[in-house]
Amino acid sequence: MHHLAVLEKKRKLLEKIISGEKSIESRWYKMRKTPYGVIKAGDTIYFKDSGEPVTVQATVERVLFFSDLTKEKYKDIIEKYGDAISLKNRNVDDYLKQKYNYVTLVFLKDVKPIQPFSINKKGYGVMAAWITVEDINTIKV
Repeated sequence: MHHLAVLEKKRKLLEKIISGEKSIESRWYKMRKTPYGVIKAGDTIYFKDSGEPVTVQATVERVLFFSDLTKEKYKDIIEKYGDAISLKNRNVDDYLKQKYNYVTLVFLKDVKPIQPFSINKKGYGVMAAWITVEDINTIKV
């Protein structure tokens, strides 16, 4: 399975993934949606900054899924994985205010820059930040 992860350009997360400073990609959602429950070890993730072409590829080493989040679960996730996720805000109360119900932690390996390419997100929503497809070539332009 292939996944496209769109990152917030201003946070410079792609640079941190390439350098190894960020070794876990996390997705925090109020409602259950991909990649929660779908992504698995061995899958390939393609990364791009918002408004830019795809430039990085990684393999999924392992995945952790969390649901029914409590203050204790938030605290545990942030304390154990915050550095590898590259979380600036470590205030558990701020996460509680967001009322996230689902968290996916994707551990990355074999991160490498690739020949840049553009994608067509038609049918996935212009604001889609994560797309899962069988083959990335189906959305490659």
